[in-house]
Amino acid sequence: MIRSLLFWRSFTHWLGGMGILVLVTAIAAGSGDGSTNILKAEMPGHSLDKFTPKAKNNAKLLYGIYIVLTLLETVLLLAGGMPVFDSVVHALGTAGTGGFGIKADSIASYSAYLQWVITVFMLLFGVSFNIYCLMLVRRWREALRSNELRCYLGIFAAATVIVCINIYPMYGSVSDVIRLSSFQTASIITTTGYATADFNTWPQLSKAVLFILMFCGGCMGSTAGGLKISRVTVLAQVCANEMRRSINPRSVNSVKLNGSVLTSEQEQGVLSYLALYIAVIAVTFILISVNGLGFEEDISAVVSCVNNIGPGFGLIGPSGSYAAYSGFAKIVLSIAMLIGRLEIYPLLALTMIGSRR
Repeated sequence: MIRSLLFWRSFTHWLGGMGILVLVTAIAAGSGDGSTNILKAEMPGHSLDKFTPKAKNNAKLLYGIYIVLTLLETVLLLAGGMPVFDSVVHALGTAGTGGFGIKADSIASYSAYLQWVITVFMLLFGVSFNIYCLMLVRRWREALRSNELRCYLGIFAAATVIVCINIYPMYGSVSDVIRLSSFQTASIITTTGYATADFNTWPQLSKAVLFILMFCGGCMGSTAGGLKISRVTVLAQVCANEMRRSINPRSVNSVKLNGSVLTSEQEQGVLSYLALYIAVIAVTFILISVNGLGFEEDISAVVSCVNNIGPGFGLIGPSGSYAAYSGFAKIVLSIAMLIGRLEIYPLLALTMIGSRR
């Protein structure tokens, strides 16, 4: 593929990565009807309104942080000896969590230093940009107290340790195992999709861990896809509260996120999103199963596309592609990618705004 097309592909998903976040912010700030309630219900946690009350200023602030992080990664990649074009393309791919590389082996042929740089920045772009806003105004304690951030880093660390132990017999080198497992878990949890190894050849436990990470995604308010860590923590608390009520019906338990108690509307919004999320996955899986490639490929393809990851398992793994799917299946998966990237509720909000005009 010629370089101009490679650059355009990376540039478009760089624009799309932050564009989705700015779109959600603009809708939430600029609409005064029911669509606002939809967005507030499904986006618990920190709000940008406490930093800049206007959507236009929010967009400037977000893009400022986004551009600075992208440039910083580009400089660090250049410092490690990566060619200029490669550095720019991979920085754009990391920032937008799009993960399109320019080599057949993705990131595998680059040095360990370059792989570590990309690992760190994949994790940084999976963090809520509201955290960076808190840091800019020197509210460090509030930023570091975010239970979503702690959960995000905790899940990454736990998954990395499990994969490290599981794949160690395959490689025998502690440094290689730590680097490969850290890179791949970061790539999957942030839905970036870069690869430094063919994880299809990894043991079943490691593949199971990566499959679970596909659902988690990054933090709410980041460029990552997936279910989002904030929703995962809310769902975990709701389930725990229901178990407590089954033991003690008189117990009163609240659901908290980033130090704030969620309203019943916000809890309902998260549960409604989960129901829609599962429905999208189920319908997409049924549609592509008509002439699919097999259960492993089909379910991982659906989960990967809805969560905007890229590679799956089997024939669609890091060393494979989606070429074997029929035209109909590719159209269905393309629609699933769009629905997943827009995160369902913003799409509903846009529909409501359009219908009321």
